[in-house]
Amino acid sequence: MSAVRGRFAPSPTGRMHLGNIRSALLGWLQARAAHGRFLLRVEDLDRARCKPQHVEELLRDLAWLGLDWDEAPLFQSQRDGLYRDAQAKLEREGLVYPCFCTRAEIARAASAPHGLSDEGPRYPGTCARLTREQASERARTRAPAYRFRARPGELRFVDGVQGPYTQDVDAAVGDFVVRRNDGVASYQLAVVVDDAATDITHVLRGDDLLSSTPRQLQLYTALGLPAPAFLHVPLVMGEDGRRLAKREGAFALAELRERGVAPERVLGLLAAWSGLGDGSPLTLAELVHGFRPEKLPRAPVVAGEAALREALGLE
Repeated sequence: MSAVRGRFAPSPTGRMHLGNIRSALLGWLQARAAHGRFLLRVEDLDRARCKPQHVEELLRDLAWLGLDWDEAPLFQSQRDGLYRDAQAKLEREGLVYPCFCTRAEIARAASAPHGLSDEGPRYPGTCARLTREQASERARTRAPAYRFRARPGELRFVDGVQGPYTQDVDAAVGDFVVRRNDGVASYQLAVVVDDAATDITHVLRGDDLLSSTPRQLQLYTALGLPAPAFLHVPLVMGEDGRRLAKREGAFALAELRERGVAPERVLGLLAAWSGLGDGSPLTLAELVHGFRPEKLPRAPVVAGEAALREALGLE
């Protein structure tokens, strides 16, 4: 029996588009080609943006393309106890502390304009050395976020698509958030806890998350958890330079279904974007047979709207 366990972890904040479903397909293909197992996890921690109707629609989208999973779907909104247990372990080891800074305060304190990450300016450590008394006093007027004490020094790993990658988390990001001040676990903590709890061995996702991986690797180490292998695939971009997954219009899976586009036609297009086909319609069985991780592209894919419409038969 294969030990490969992969997953697709969408956030149900809108309609699924071709860029989203490509990541789902590639993760599914990797697991199926290795005779492994594939899981679905719904990352619905942002309750204001994640809607039940989006969950229902993404399940229909996956079923329409034939992408299945082997265990009951997980919902992050139901797993906060696990995240709090992990945070408590880090706190006991002195690796997490309360932070009372606002985004504006962090931006003003940022010492260098290039110290930017997906979390914003590098955190300068303002609250890192507060005494218990100082923290208690500040907690009277503001609920804290909680930050992980980033270890300094270069962290290196080899990505299955991008190759060697190096980042000094402390220099690039600084101490990073593991629980927001609204009480919600951060993406970085939740994804580590969930992937470890479900024995995920391979994480295949978009390369917009490549720079997050060193933070997650630090959390795996701090929590004493085994880290999976990572494969970060380049995103599909429109000719305007925007991510295809962020575009509205005819490339939502629900609309393609409603317009009668054949699933094989969509699969053929996704395969062409992934170095696995020439754009001709394909079945999942054909894709599983021909899947090889080394075929995946290492540069962004640009998809023009006219070419997309032609490939999908929308003209």
